[in-house]
Amino acid sequence: MQKLWGGRFTKSTDSFTDHFHSSIGFDSRMYHEDITGSMAHAAMLGKQGIIPQEDADLIVKTLGEILEDIEAGKVTFDEKAEDIHMNMETILISRIGDVGKKLHTGRSRNDQVALDTRMYTKKEITEIKALVKNLLVELNTLAEAHTETILPGYTHLQRAQPVTLAHHLLAYVEMFKRDYDRLCDAYKRTDVMPLGSGALATTTYPLDRYFVAEQLGFAAISANSMDGVSDRDFCVELVSDLSMLMMHLSRFCEEIILWSSHEFRFIELDDAYATGSSIMPQKKNPDMAELIRGKTGRVYGHLMGLLTTLKGLPLAYNKDMQEDKEALFDAIDTVKMCLPVFTNMIATMTVKKDNMLQAAKGGFTNATDAADWLVKQGVPFRDAHSIIGHLVLYCIEHNTNLDDLSLEEYQAISPVFNESVYDAISVKQCVEARNVIGGPSKAMTTKAIADNKAYLEKL
Repeated sequence: MQKLWGGRFTKSTDSFTDHFHSSIGFDSRMYHEDITGSMAHAAMLGKQGIIPQEDADLIVKTLGEILEDIEAGKVTFDEKAEDIHMNMETILISRIGDVGKKLHTGRSRNDQVALDTRMYTKKEITEIKALVKNLLVELNTLAEAHTETILPGYTHLQRAQPVTLAHHLLAYVEMFKRDYDRLCDAYKRTDVMPLGSGALATTTYPLDRYFVAEQLGFAAISANSMDGVSDRDFCVELVSDLSMLMMHLSRFCEEIILWSSHEFRFIELDDAYATGSSIMPQKKNPDMAELIRGKTGRVYGHLMGLLTTLKGLPLAYNKDMQEDKEALFDAIDTVKMCLPVFTNMIATMTVKKDNMLQAAKGGFTNATDAADWLVKQGVPFRDAHSIIGHLVLYCIEHNTNLDDLSLEEYQAISPVFNESVYDAISVKQCVEARNVIGGPSKAMTTKAIADNKAYLEKL
């Protein structure tokens, strides 16, 4: 087929070159954005008298019909037409002839692809935000059910201090709230309309860029044409934000994997979100959590790929930028696949409260509270720290816990101890005594849950 740009060429491109050069295999997903953008552009051309109004109306009408045919499965894209933009223009010309050739007046594929990518990315950010909100609602609801479910908190993967499951879940709520806010910020910088930038230096036609921006729902237009066609910061920013989102999912998945193991037995995953072994009949594997953890690296790879693709590009547009699509699309697809699986996985898991409580009672998670009790009796903290350290060593040597020591054993280490130490080191009291903003007490977690509900209602 004759290329729409082939006027100065004397021979056709090599067939393998056509395949190598073509992007229709992946940018065809932007057909809706390409057609919608072209309809707004054509309407503007007519409004401004750049092309006859009747031609603009015919172009808009025919583009609408092409959109309907694509969604009805009646259109086949042609690799030889290279990309979604040339495919649409070729189809348009085949239907209305020379009038269709007027559509590209005052624009370039450079600003057209920038427009399509921004429109597509805005739509996807909106959908991902909705998935993150669903996850936040589920986590907050689960936290509300477990304000009194005690489990050990960990540092260095060693039991550290008792907390509640609500407090633990609320830590992830904060992470995903930040992810949501970052997506909102990314949307703002994506919501800039580049059409009218032309190839790099705008055009001599009297375009009304604000009209097109209004038609397409953009909040602003690009201020510099060279930046307008070459800016892919919004792609990098989104994939960076998605990388952090996946990092948070992966961290939580790591805990789900640990918690569902026989060593922990804190939770049991629903059968719908686990798999078995082909050889070991007893196995119940947390494969969904493992896959999400694994797919995190995939999104990270796309971020590094984008940064590397862009790092050496001079202004303005370069064909290298075609490589942004697959990275962007796959990162989006991966996150949109992981979020609902993860949300449903935690919504259906069974929490084993007794096992969590027993774990919290072991590993000397109340040692800090024992030291704090001594401080409240007037012992300097460093001395209190040393005293409790000696007590823990004594417990290890005698295979016992702080809770099970007799008062005589306590007083053999320090005469300051009295009966009230036992109440202070009960795991429930250890949690409830931490009634500081951001702490694990029921009062604080209940307030945090209420604050999260108010936050979610505004989204």
